[in-house]
Amino acid sequence: MSLSFESSIAVQNRARALVPLCVGAGAYLFFLCVGDTLLQDSDSFWQIKIGQWILDHHALPTTDFYSFTRPGAPWVSTSWLSQVAFALSYTQWGWAGPVILTAAAVALSAAILIYLLDAHLEMPRSVLFAMLAVVLSLHHILARPHMLALPVMIAWVGMLMAAADRKGTPSWYWLPLMSLWANLHGGFVLGLALIGPMSFVALWGLESGKQVRLLLRWFLFGVAALAACCVTPYGWRTLLGATNILNLGELLTVISEWSPANFATFTAFEGALLGLIALGLYRGLTLSPPRILMILLLTWMALGHVRSIEAFAFLVPLVLAKPLGETSSLQQADAQTGESWPARYVTAAGALMIVAASWTSTSIFMSHHRFTFTMDQTPVAATDLLEKRGAQRIFNAYRFGGYLIGRDIPVFVDGRAELYGEKFVMDFFKATEGKKPELLPRLLEEYKIDATLLAADAPGPQILDHLKGWKRIYTDNIAVIHVREDATAP
Repeated sequence: MSLSFESSIAVQNRARALVPLCVGAGAYLFFLCVGDTLLQDSDSFWQIKIGQWILDHHALPTTDFYSFTRPGAPWVSTSWLSQVAFALSYTQWGWAGPVILTAAAVALSAAILIYLLDAHLEMPRSVLFAMLAVVLSLHHILARPHMLALPVMIAWVGMLMAAADRKGTPSWYWLPLMSLWANLHGGFVLGLALIGPMSFVALWGLESGKQVRLLLRWFLFGVAALAACCVTPYGWRTLLGATNILNLGELLTVISEWSPANFATFTAFEGALLGLIALGLYRGLTLSPPRILMILLLTWMALGHVRSIEAFAFLVPLVLAKPLGETSSLQQADAQTGESWPARYVTAAGALMIVAASWTSTSIFMSHHRFTFTMDQTPVAATDLLEKRGAQRIFNAYRFGGYLIGRDIPVFVDGRAELYGEKFVMDFFKATEGKKPELLPRLLEEYKIDATLLAADAPGPQILDHLKGWKRIYTDNIAVIHVREDATAP
């Protein structure tokens, strides 16, 4: 009877080990099928272009060479490794390459989160938290570097949380994870910032003598993590480049992904906040002050910038996992029996089968589907006309900058806001959005603009229609072109 019970537990353990992989495979196939929705931000064009430049020159950019308004200005690419990965995949498979990478990153993120939560929660709840995290992040799941860094962020914070839960310090063997994050995306500064709050989670409830020793070990780990994030081709400039965007002030309220959360209509994030409050009230959760601080910090970030909602979605469950698990008595049997070596071989074989099935499905789907970029980010016909006219200095819409870079056309502005600075980009938005239309002629003259390429649904083209010396020569559903009247041609 006992043997039969232990065999049953072993089978359950093997099944549990495959659940994260199965959920990850399901997420991968879903985002592969809706892959066109991942191609909605023209920043993907310049990310790939920079990756191609790095591969061609075997060097990393240190100055700008894509704009005619900031040529030679200092600039570092804090996402160079992701850009190279996207460039390689794009060269191999076209737009299917970035889609596959992004879908795989989402799948890995979900699988890692489930694996980490499984240490404290029942598997169904772990899966539910992972699926909710993906749903909350849908608005920001795009073929861009932050997605390749997402699984690294979850693994890093999960490691910190596990150390804090056991009242210990993180192993220094995990420091290369910070180095990887720093090469993938500038969001690694969040991983550094969370070391402090995590250390207080570990210290809470200990005797004062033990607190001092443990705090010292966490401090040394934080210093080592700071050094690890500088293990990039740029060295300490990686840290400086990653923090520059946080100094853009008012501009962060204008760029959509950096704008505050809007509750004018009901959103998934609003539902998540209400659900979090309801969960605490229903379960009667009592959290330590450091854990409360962590949740408040992640909530504040998500309220301040919509791009931080994904950090809220994937990291808050890690903070809540242990307290939630302590209120449940449904997990006791799973820890009684460890997996044998044969069981691990079966699990590994199952994992390989899942991966093979996912790749086979990818190959079949790619054979009859061609991924395309969203039309409102790619003014193809308008750009063709400007090239035929030989336009040299184009005053382009912010969202068209990446596409123009992809076509080797110097831009007025693009998504690298930290390069241009707060005043420059704010003047541009105020001029083209009608808030200060008197700025528009000044910018056109100051930068010797000979043609404009603005979005058809923006106020800028209507302002130019009434601006002396400028004439509209092209309009479609995506873009509008104006040129100087003395430059019009048949």
